[in-house]
Amino acid sequence: MTLLDELLTELEAHRDEKYAAFNAGLINCSAESLIGVRVPELRKIAKKYVPRIDELFAVRDDRYEVKFVKLAAAARLAYAEFLKYLEPCVALIDNWALCDCFSAKCIVRHREEFRPYMDKFLSDGREFYQRYALTTLLSFYVEEQYLGYIFDCLTRADCTKYYVHMAAAWLVCEVIVKHYERGTEFLRQGTLDRATHNKAIQKSAESFRLNTDQKNYLKSLKR
Repeated sequence: MTLLDELLTELEAHRDEKYAAFNAGLINCSAESLIGVRVPELRKIAKKYVPRIDELFAVRDDRYEVKFVKLAAAARLAYAEFLKYLEPCVALIDNWALCDCFSAKCIVRHREEFRPYMDKFLSDGREFYQRYALTTLLSFYVEEQYLGYIFDCLTRADCTKYYVHMAAAWLVCEVIVKHYERGTEFLRQGTLDRATHNKAIQKSAESFRLNTDQKNYLKSLKR
C-alpha cells in the first residue's frame, strides 16, 4: 500500500458527509475535493506523518484533507526543517481555511529571521501568499516591538483582494484590542483603504475585549 492509499484510507474512516457539505459552502471549495474530516482528526492524522514528511509531500494532493495534512505536518517541524517546506506549503494554499490553520509555532523563537519570508510573500501578487503573511503576523507578532513592522506590512498589502482585505482588517482589530492607543493612532493616519479601515472598525466594535467607550470612539473614526 502506498502512503497515499494509506492516508486516504485513514481519512475515509473519519468521513462525515454532512460536515463535508457544510464545509464546501463555508470555504468555497468543490464538494468533490472534500472527504469531510474535522480539523481535530486531521491534526491527529498529520502528527503521524511528520516522520515521513518527504514521502508525504511527494503524494498527489487534489483533496482538501490531503493538503491540510501536509500543512499540519510541516507546521510541526523544527524551524530549520520547516523552512525547507515553507514555499511548497504556501503554494498549496487555495482557500482561507487552509491558510488560517497553517500556523507553525516554531516561528515564535525565530521572528526576526522569518521577516524576510513575510516580506517576500507580501510582495507576491497572489492572494493567499499575502494572506498567509498577514495571518502569521496576527498569530506571532502582535507585540509592542513589532507594531511598526505590522503597520508597514499593512500598508504594503493589496487589500483590493478580498481575502487579503479581510485578513488585514482582522489583524488591525487584534492590534487595537491588544494595543489600543497604537492601533487607533494607526487608524487616524488614514493609511488603509476605506473598505479595510471600516471593516477593521467593525470587527473591533464586535469584540468583547473592548469596552463601550472604546467601541464608540472607534465608530467615530469610520470613513
